[in-house]
Amino acid sequence: MTAGPPGDTAVLAESATAIARPAKPRRSFPASRWAWGALGIIAVMAIWELYKWLGPDDGVIIFGVAGDDQSGLRILPRTHDRAMPHIWTMWERLFEPTGGTDTPPLWFAVAGAALVTLGIAAVGWLMGVVVGLALALVMQRWRLAEWGLLPWIIVSQTVPLIAFAPLVASIGTQIDRGGFPWPQWLSIAVIASYLAFFPVAIGALRGLTSPDAIHVDLMRSYGAGYRATLTSLRLPASVPYLLPALRLAAANAVVGTVVAEVSIGMRGGLGRMLIQFAGQASSDPAIPWAPIFGAVLLGLIAAGSVALLGASLTPYRRGEATT
Repeated sequence: MTAGPPGDTAVLAESATAIARPAKPRRSFPASRWAWGALGIIAVMAIWELYKWLGPDDGVIIFGVAGDDQSGLRILPRTHDRAMPHIWTMWERLFEPTGGTDTPPLWFAVAGAALVTLGIAAVGWLMGVVVGLALALVMQRWRLAEWGLLPWIIVSQTVPLIAFAPLVASIGTQIDRGGFPWPQWLSIAVIASYLAFFPVAIGALRGLTSPDAIHVDLMRSYGAGYRATLTSLRLPASVPYLLPALRLAAANAVVGTVVAEVSIGMRGGLGRMLIQFAGQASSDPAIPWAPIFGAVLLGLIAAGSVALLGASLTPYRRGEATT
């Protein structure tokens, strides 16, 4: 389709902005959100201590034989100190030496491992975002591609990650032997991107197809081609769908990185630390919880970083609370 008169350019830009951006940005209450988040953490801590106080030492077992704690199905954990330490015990352990008296405090070791995991997760997230956006653009542009790709994208998430990780590591090793440098951390980043691309692809596809037909017809009436419609209408309209997907992808990248580190056995990250400290749980019950808390904190940092990115896109975040 040919372009319209030169005067239509300003009208096109103004119309596209009015479509993609609301007149009044949605109000936010960051203080109340922080308060509710803190209240949720306090509630989890209270439930932990309440169950430890009231729960049986051997946990809650169903379908078991009386007097035999090895039979049946345990649906709630044991509550003695070796299996379920107090929260203040886990907190105090963070400031004690990691191993011997000459070792740094536990929190310092966890922080160093967390930085390694965070860097790999960031690379995996970027790879997942690029792949997810590319797939969404292809599926939005051609309906036949959506019919062919979307089922496989959904099925891909049913593959167990713990079985997929060694396969990726083996392929990376073969590539490295073939003369192309392939460090071990790159295999972990690929695995992290495997979890990260899915929410981006689905969220971006939903956002790119969210404009009403009347808005798309308006762009066509001004002689706008696919590229102009994409940049002026579809991409701004996809922001409310894309930002939650990016936050979920960031958290997924952290999870994928930790699981891949466990499966591949890469040293230096939180995954390896989890395995190492789990072997010390019998003599030091509080130590395995330190890398777990570190992984949780990494997920919050990753999602919060995307939230900071979304702060610059506030005028385009119409309807994000309901997506």
